Amino acid sequence: MRRLGVIGAGGMAETVFSALAEALPAPLEAVSVLVPPGSADKGEALLARFGAALAASRSVRTDRATFLADAPEAVAECAGHGAVREHGDAVLAAGIDLIVISVGALADDATLARLEAAAAAGGVRLVLPAGAVGGLDALGAAKLSGLEEVTYTGRKPPLAWRGTAAERLLDLAALTEATIFFEGTAREAATQFPQNANVAAAVALAGAGLDSTRVRLVADPGAQRNLHEVSVRSAAANFTIQLEGRPSPSNPKTSLTAGYSVAREVLNRVRKVAI
Repeated sequence: MRRLGVIGAGGMAETVFSALAEALPAPLEAVSVLVPPGSADKGEALLARFGAALAASRSVRTDRATFLADAPEAVAECAGHGAVREHGDAVLAAGIDLIVISVGALADDATLARLEAAAAAGGVRLVLPAGAVGGLDALGAAKLSGLEEVTYTGRKPPLAWRGTAAERLLDLAALTEATIFFEGTAREAATQFPQNANVAAAVALAGAGLDSTRVRLVADPGAQRNLHEVSVRSAAANFTIQLEGRPSPSNPKTSLTAGYSVAREVLNRVRKVAI
């Protein structure tokens, strides 16, 4: 792969470009960034920061037609659920692989079905990186043996849940011990707590599905950072994987791991050995 498209120019895209500029075996031929008209200067500044170490040709586009005319061989979405819904099917239908990090958008059956149909029409793939969580390769393998139970637990410091439905259920500032405030399916979690939708949906789509994957959300005053835990019981193996996520310096609501996960997918398309 020599030509890459990226949707978005925020903290996620910055992490992706930083990783690529350092780890690419050679600069790409071209990188195009798609942003809303009001964000063109932001996109230009981001590309200028990484310069020729990233790609020989670097362009910012504010309309999708021009972006697709740049002929990227893959497009990485780094702009949120709205961008998936707005641009996803057009990218796929144009015959371009789409790497979606905002996996929570696919908790909506209609969106997932539309993107699958567009991928089939374009003869390409919709690719879902693991993002902020780990163990999805082991989960996908265990799925082939038969899954018995999959549970995702999201644990954050109480004040990290501000601005979510948790505020209506708990006095977050007064908590003195870990408290589970949600237990349900991945689909319910993605709907009620969209801030955790991407992780819950990624675990569900890799494993038991949106309606059979259990989710627990916890406010824990003893937690220093966001903790993601995936527990699996299957015919092949039982395992639990826990990650303590660090936030992006430029956008604390974005996990650093998620951006590096996108970069890893791109690098696997460039390197001679993919792992």
